[in-house]
Amino acid sequence: MATRIGKVTDIGAGGMRAFNVGGRKVAVANVAGRFYGFDDTCTHMGCSLAAGDLDGTTVTCACHGSEYDVTTGAVLEGPAEDPVNTWAVQVDGDDLTVGP
Repeated sequence: MATRIGKVTDIGAGGMRAFNVGGRKVAVANVAGRFYGFDDTCTHMGCSLAAGDLDGTTVTCACHGSEYDVTTGAVLEGPAEDPVNTWAVQVDGDDLTVGP
């Protein structure tokens, strides 16, 4: 079931923001007007990925530099070894919704 998390305008192009979805922290990235959702917790040491840097579809964790692909959750560069879960993000008018 999808959860409304905010408005499309809440996340500018090239930006990220974390939301609480059913007790889990989910980061949402805006890549050129397309929205991608992924767990906000780095699999290396548990830092917030939304606090990191977004370059295209690559998010870099601010704590230890692990890099993930926001479209798939795959690790692109360690020290993290495990991917992050991804979430479906839908645009419904001006609203953003996130679901498993």
